Amino acid sequence: MKIGIVCYPTFGGSGVVATELGKGLAKAGHEIHFITYRQPTRLDFFSENLFYHEVDIKSYPLFEHAPYELALASKMVSVVKYENLDLLHVHYAIPHASAAYMAKQILKEEGIRIPVVTTLHGTDITLVGKDPSYEPVVTFSINQSDGVTAVSEDLKKETYSHFAVNREIEVIPNFIDLDRFKKQKKEHFKLAICPQGEKLLVHTSNFRKVKRVEDVIRVFYEVRKEIPAKLLLVGDGPERDKMERLCRELGTCDDIRFLGKLEAVEEVLSVADLFLMPSEKESFGLAALEAMACEVPILTSNAGGIPELNIDGVTGFVSNVGDIQDMKKKALQILDEKNLPQFKANALARAKEFDISQILPLYVKYYQKTIEASLAKV
Repeated sequence: MKIGIVCYPTFGGSGVVATELGKGLAKAGHEIHFITYRQPTRLDFFSENLFYHEVDIKSYPLFEHAPYELALASKMVSVVKYENLDLLHVHYAIPHASAAYMAKQILKEEGIRIPVVTTLHGTDITLVGKDPSYEPVVTFSINQSDGVTAVSEDLKKETYSHFAVNREIEVIPNFIDLDRFKKQKKEHFKLAICPQGEKLLVHTSNFRKVKRVEDVIRVFYEVRKEIPAKLLLVGDGPERDKMERLCRELGTCDDIRFLGKLEAVEEVLSVADLFLMPSEKESFGLAALEAMACEVPILTSNAGGIPELNIDGVTGFVSNVGDIQDMKKKALQILDEKNLPQFKANALARAKEFDISQILPLYVKYYQKTIEASLAKV
């Protein structure tokens, strides 16, 4: 198949999943065309089946904000026509699904029919989409898609709950490339950070309020009262300055390191003993899955789709959002040497269920089904 993939080319979950999906499809022999305003972060290798088409966003004095959606729709039209695509797969409802609808109508006028699959990832539904100024467009764009997928049952349920969606939503979970995300031998790194054999806790995110990084630091503060421990914070974002001030207030600066954005996050995860994800909202929890693939048990909130990934008492524990004391108790239980090896083994076993080799065929099957249904309408 020839597939066009539209996504945000960033470190965010939707962009990462879209890029890894495209790379996996290309390895499987499909021809993949990425259509974005910048080369995706993880599109970092050459393949004869991978192509990148940059959306040219021109700035005119008349526009206070460049009309990205129009430029994107035009680029979709061009790529579909001249590359003879079989299907467009757009990730994140805003503005990709609406731009795809516009491109689809333009192409239809020229006698070209292109089916569109929209994948819902989370904040496009749970945050942005609920804004009254966007909701009608989100609802319309989803309903006009030929196929719709969501990354968790929780996100599917929330979409139906908040939008008048009449399309059937297929749940296809996020996935992991176990060839990349696996425990590496980095003992020298662990020794440098934890020279006295301290337990190492890790958190990765974009440091937005919804990630509740403050809870990560407060849980660590409580754990550190009981056992020697260190904390690595990977990522960056609007909450970082506030978190640095909190570390100073709690007197934990010597035991916490802010590492910023890292491409090779698997190297850090390889030396971790526990991964913390106390988020207020998560549609799936891709960062937690990456940790599990590196044999790291996870301590998470019970928000959104996370409990579908984290099996309470098996791969880690689940706590109510904001319950610091419960998280502390469960963190200590995981980090107990009598329990830690089994939790690590369970985390890896669970991650293997989401290997890309297991999930990729689900997308291929769904593409074929959507294309066949589209042809039947002609």
